[in-house]
Amino acid sequence: SAARENGKDGINGDEVIDILQKMVRQRDESAADFENSGKLDLAEQERTEQAIIREFLPEQLNEDEVRSACEETVREIEAHGLRDIGRCMSELKSRYPGQMDFVQASCVMRDMLRNGNNDNAGSEPAGEVDGKSAN
Repeated sequence: SAARENGKDGINGDEVIDILQKMVRQRDESAADFENSGKLDLAEQERTEQAIIREFLPEQLNEDEVRSACEETVREIEAHGLRDIGRCMSELKSRYPGQMDFVQASCVMRDMLRNGNNDNAGSEPAGEVDGKSAN
């Protein structure tokens, strides 16, 4: 296992969830590729595997629930702009471990913070938050 190669005895629950979510995304991408190339039987197989993997994940929040969770987090930690995205995402991950696609959530969060109630919305350089994380 990758964890053993890194000198660990095993992996924790969060790491298991991350691995399972990555496997779900891989199946999704593969299924889409197969569908685009007309290999529907292989696409079906990928979707079936994806459904089985999802059974091991915590129940996922739907799109509206993800948006609500993002709004609530922004309000509660008083985030005012893109510079706060790291704090917001860190808070979301601790509140909803494995319950949402955090890549999708970060897009929702980024839109909210960009269009939020901050006076200088949109004036921050796009690259400012890249690579910064509260983790």
